Amino acid sequence: MVFFIGIVAGSDGETKTDTSASKKAAPAATVTATVTATPPPAATETVTAEPEPAPTVTKTKAVRVTVAPAAGGDDDGGGSGGSTYYANCTEVRAAGAAPIRTGDPGYGGHLDRDGDGVACE
Repeated sequence: MVFFIGIVAGSDGETKTDTSASKKAAPAATVTATVTATPPPAATETVTAEPEPAPTVTKTKAVRVTVAPAAGGDDDGGGSGGSTYYANCTEVRAAGAAPIRTGDPGYGGHLDRDGDGVACE
């Protein structure tokens, strides 16, 4: 703006036309804009893993307690052998009592297959 004021103040009233300046085009400014699409940030999910609980192992052991008859015992003559009872010959062998004879603790007719008085032979 100051430039134009200086030209007007410095002129002597005559209007001069410079044809060379008016014919030249002023340089045009070129603006280039570049737009780069930026993807949105990926969603982050935090997962906390918990280990599976270990299986519980329970071991069960069956224990059969047998009691020997008291000294002098009371033999009822039935060959039952007192208060000791074996359900089968496998139990007799596991207790280390095989073979069982009539009158021995734990003897029972159901253990004597041939009826000869000796069971789990």
